[in-house]
Amino acid sequence: MISLREVHDSDLAVFWGHLSDPAAQHMAAVTRPYHYDRSLFDAHWARILADPAVLMRAVLADGEVVGHVSLYGPPEEREVTYWIAGAHWGKGIATTALTALLALEPARPVYARAAADNAASIRVLQKCGFEITAHSTVYAESRAAEIPDVALTLA
Repeated sequence: MISLREVHDSDLAVFWGHLSDPAAQHMAAVTRPYHYDRSLFDAHWARILADPAVLMRAVLADGEVVGHVSLYGPPEEREVTYWIAGAHWGKGIATTALTALLALEPARPVYARAAADNAASIRVLQKCGFEITAHSTVYAESRAAEIPDVALTLA
């Protein structure tokens, strides 16, 4: 069973394990400095957990924390992001979690981005009603290169 709950302090060590996984970083492509440095990670999470405008939830599969999902940004520019541990990819967890998160805040539009070659993430977003609205390039730190990416919108 997939469920969402508020993030607990004890989840952060689990999230660090997920975000610092090189295979997951490569798949996500666009990473930030906090994916590589635990002190930056801790500071980043302290900021986002203290921000009332961020809707952040831990994702649980049969009671185990397997990732997180969030909605952030100003009302007219809300964006989703999610991260599921690699051991749990391909099980429908991201789709179920994102669907549940979107039900908590029905305001639209909502935006998302994905590396153009991350077909699984794009499929998750499309299953949740997002449509590809733009193509561009972005620097992917985890790949040390410019890569194609897509912007998606849930109207």
